[in-house]
Amino acid sequence: MRRALVAIVAAGALSFVAPVVQASETPTSTISTSKMKVISTINGNIAPKSVASSGTGLVSAHNMMYRHSVTIYDTNKNAIAATVPDTVRLSDFGYKKYSGSYKGAPVEGAFSPDGKYLYFTNYAMYGKGFTKEGTDKCTPSDGYDSSFLSRVNLANYKIDAVYPVGSVPKVVKVTPDNKYILVSNWCSYTVTVISVETGKTVQNIKIGRYPRGIAITKDSLYAYVAEMGGSGVHRINLQDFSKTFIPVGSNPRALVLSPDEKTLYVTLNISGKVAAWDLEAGKLIKTVSTGKAARSLDISDDGSALFVVNFGSGTMSKVRASDMKLIQTIKVCNEPIGITFDAPSQNTWVACYGGSIKVLSN
Repeated sequence: MRRALVAIVAAGALSFVAPVVQASETPTSTISTSKMKVISTINGNIAPKSVASSGTGLVSAHNMMYRHSVTIYDTNKNAIAATVPDTVRLSDFGYKKYSGSYKGAPVEGAFSPDGKYLYFTNYAMYGKGFTKEGTDKCTPSDGYDSSFLSRVNLANYKIDAVYPVGSVPKVVKVTPDNKYILVSNWCSYTVTVISVETGKTVQNIKIGRYPRGIAITKDSLYAYVAEMGGSGVHRINLQDFSKTFIPVGSNPRALVLSPDEKTLYVTLNISGKVAAWDLEAGKLIKTVSTGKAARSLDISDDGSALFVVNFGSGTMSKVRASDMKLIQTIKVCNEPIGITFDAPSQNTWVACYGGSIKVLSN
């Protein structure tokens, strides 16, 4: 969702309101019942739409067209590791019809399973040849500009590859076997499947109105894609790219799988709920209300707790996965939009659209 910022955060160095605890003293097995608290607020020249943990000590924040950057944090040293501008020269990557420099608009990111790269989607590109920026309400026939996916080399924090995708790309995920990159294209109503080996598009799969959240099985055989403008999730067979529809509920946005991959958890944005779907039985297990406009979702590394941000309520909620019981709801900021669980620190990071990140202990 694009919007004007209510207040522009002054450019400056990263600041911490409180020191980040390096690791929670709470054992992983009790995450589902322990109470969370805000232990740090990260400010600076940021406007994060989302945050993502690498699982190896890094968290990335994707700052849209408001800051034209990705900021990367070291969760072990509790400090900023790098700020990566989204500017690229597309001609340097073989796209000769584009001359000069182009800015992007980072939306969401995903780390490669080998830990070498960070991929991020760009809501739009800005520069010569891009004349029709996409919007939140759109159809493929509107003819909005296509965009690009960017890759950051984590050895030097430089963009070293770009990939053409659809119009208004949102979520990006990499298969655990590092074979494919999947990107959901909001205005194109498709998912682009890119070969990691060749950098070329393998498939553009039709999904329906407003594809968004993506979850991929550990064996890299299936991907689940939320159709946010509809009432369900599409399961894609990554061997033959066939699809199966799962009627999880209206307006699904974010997806995560349980560690045993028997349960799919989904945020239902309009109703402000999180749903648990039994993938083996093919039926809804239970839903729980968390707040207004349930948006991003993540799960603890032991699978016992779900974390969700409620955009309209200014809160984040912890849900016990075993019985879908609401354990805690915390006021975090106006318009919390992104969330990630960082396994090394056992902390949860929340992206606040207005220009900050909250770090919560478990």
